[in-house]
Amino acid sequence: MWIEFKNYQEKAILKLKQKVDELLDMDDKKVCVFKSPTGSGKTLMMAEFMMRLVDSRIDGRKFSFIWIAVNKLHDQSRNSLKKYYEGKGLGLRCSYFEDLDDRKIKENEILFLNWASINRKENIYVRANERDNNLTSIVKRTNEDGRTVVLIIDESHRNADTEASRELIEEIGPKITIEVSATPQLKGVFRGVEIELKDVKDEGMVKKEIGINPDFENYKLDKKVADKTADEIVIEAGLKKRAELAKKFEVEGSEVNPLMLIQIPDSRKGLIDKKNWIIQLLAKYGKTTANGKLAIYLSDKDDKINLENIEKNENEVEVMIFKQAIAVGWDCPRASILVLFREWKSMVFSIQTVGRIMRMPEHRHYNDQDLNVGYVYTSLTDIGIAEDIAKEYFTIYEGKRRDDIFKNLDLPSYHTKRFREETRLSSDFTKSFFKATEELDLKSKVSLKHSIVDSKIIASGIIEDVDKEVKNIKKKGTLNIPKNDVELQYAFDFFVRDNLAPFAPELRSIKRINDSIYRFFDKAFQMGVDDWTKIQAIVLAQENQQAFINAINKAKELYQEEVGKGKNELVLNDESWNVPKIIKYNLTFVKKDYKRSIIAPYYAKTKGANNLSLFEEDSDVEVSFIQFLESAKQVEWWFKNGKADSTYFAVPYVENDIEKPFYVDFIVKFSDGRIGLFDTKGGIYAQTAKDRAEGLAKYIEKENKNSKKLFGGIVISENNSWRFNDNKNYSYNPNDLKDWKFLDLN
Repeated sequence: MWIEFKNYQEKAILKLKQKVDELLDMDDKKVCVFKSPTGSGKTLMMAEFMMRLVDSRIDGRKFSFIWIAVNKLHDQSRNSLKKYYEGKGLGLRCSYFEDLDDRKIKENEILFLNWASINRKENIYVRANERDNNLTSIVKRTNEDGRTVVLIIDESHRNADTEASRELIEEIGPKITIEVSATPQLKGVFRGVEIELKDVKDEGMVKKEIGINPDFENYKLDKKVADKTADEIVIEAGLKKRAELAKKFEVEGSEVNPLMLIQIPDSRKGLIDKKNWIIQLLAKYGKTTANGKLAIYLSDKDDKINLENIEKNENEVEVMIFKQAIAVGWDCPRASILVLFREWKSMVFSIQTVGRIMRMPEHRHYNDQDLNVGYVYTSLTDIGIAEDIAKEYFTIYEGKRRDDIFKNLDLPSYHTKRFREETRLSSDFTKSFFKATEELDLKSKVSLKHSIVDSKIIASGIIEDVDKEVKNIKKKGTLNIPKNDVELQYAFDFFVRDNLAPFAPELRSIKRINDSIYRFFDKAFQMGVDDWTKIQAIVLAQENQQAFINAINKAKELYQEEVGKGKNELVLNDESWNVPKIIKYNLTFVKKDYKRSIIAPYYAKTKGANNLSLFEEDSDVEVSFIQFLESAKQVEWWFKNGKADSTYFAVPYVENDIEKPFYVDFIVKFSDGRIGLFDTKGGIYAQTAKDRAEGLAKYIEKENKNSKKLFGGIVISENNSWRFNDNKNYSYNPNDLKDWKFLDLN
């Protein structure tokens, strides 16, 4: 399975390995937390992390792993990792308890366990037996073979913080415990790595937002069928939305068949089981198990129908009924709609609740924004939000473009093209290394008559107290033994590895620097392959090490500059920009009564809210400008722009020789057909707007030559007047505004 990891995934894998390597060198047992949002691909990140952890270790450590998960999640994780490693033709062995050889976990082997099978002392894998074949004994034998045991607790929020769990972790006694969860529970031990939800969204791995009962405020109940229940209404709405999304995927050229999930409550004594009623209702709409459009996934004891290959994007199943119990860990990225019913108790939403519809089926966002949204239809009368982050994620408000007065603008708009960050050294590094050696004049600083590189061994050391921690033990001296060829190679690789950061300490990158050093000696001193051992000794000599460290560091800087070129590349959007048809807002927004906003109703972001959305709160100057536009006779409509997304309008500008997008605050349509592009500024911000102002002026001049009717610039409020600057050479002096035009719109 070849996977090109997303930028945030590659960085997380690298950080996790570095953190675990640090913890391995410490005394005692340590805990590392890997906090990763639902849908971020944490299982595959862990698979790659483990492979890199065991790969080409210079310190000689050998590893065995235990992976514990809830419900059947350990089966799913094992299958995912097994498939991942088999696709690479290498990796780790994935085993169950019964698969272990010699009653121990072998090197580079992962033992997968279900939490329920080990969380009690009487369980078969824990209790003592005649063959001494229980988990404690297996770990002991594994340690005796010289391997480091790493324990991974998957979905740890479900189990890791109970008393029984802590006792079990202590009994297993792993050198490193890695807690993997979107919501970690092991308090007070946060050493580790956290992935931000925003980064996962930006890479197109998960939906941009979740909409709850969209447009239900305009729902009109047909009096002729007024006996419809709330549950019927939400199912029908979900089916309608599923059909709409299916057509939109076709337009995008995608074969994704969107899946609608209907979650029914776990059976409770005295409550009616809704399964049969839902099946009958779905049959009216042509969704049955017989024609393959309906799947059922309840529990081990109940029905499992049409589940084969259901996770495939093109699978024909359109609706799946499932129970709450299977929600954790089940993964089907084409799931886009979730239907929930009213229960006997209140419902609290969290990111986990809707985790089943958060993933993007093709790991990218689409041009049609409706496909980047997950939809929840529910008959609940009220919804609680369990986590602060969920408030930013759920969208329950909606503003629509007023198409009765809107005509397409078709403006060219720009966005920043995303690039993967380099974490490994490529063949381009050698060129950077040669350039660094010339700039630092390395040749003149290298002594070929170097000191002998020795292995230093403690001579006559003594430990006075085995329980007392000391940095250096008492010793009479050191014994110096010249390194042989093998020891020299080891020391040389370790020296390079020690100077690789911030790049991943992988064998391929180590060898890249090694090769660059060899080539330097060939060019500078005519020393070839037969002299590699001599070269290693020269580099490692005390009098030469610092010069080579400086050269490596300089080369890394030059390399990063080179591979970083284009990371901020600005590109023209494929399609001309127009005001979005629909904008969705979350709970941090509040409705405002503006008449001339082209998006109706208009929602403003509340002050002090966390900002995961594409909007900032309206500043005082923006609010004043909106009030000015609302009362201006020439204004037909105005649009408050978003930011940092190709959905919104941006013009190019240059800052520090780098092209960037400028998301202008307001796009305004006037009754004479002109389009105004305005960015409100005040105080110090007006002084620092030069690059953006000149970029906007250049854009307006260019587009007006293409028959557009644009004007605008930076806008300020001064002495109760609004003034704007559209000059090619922008300047702002609050004491001299002669170059600033009055914005008279009456």
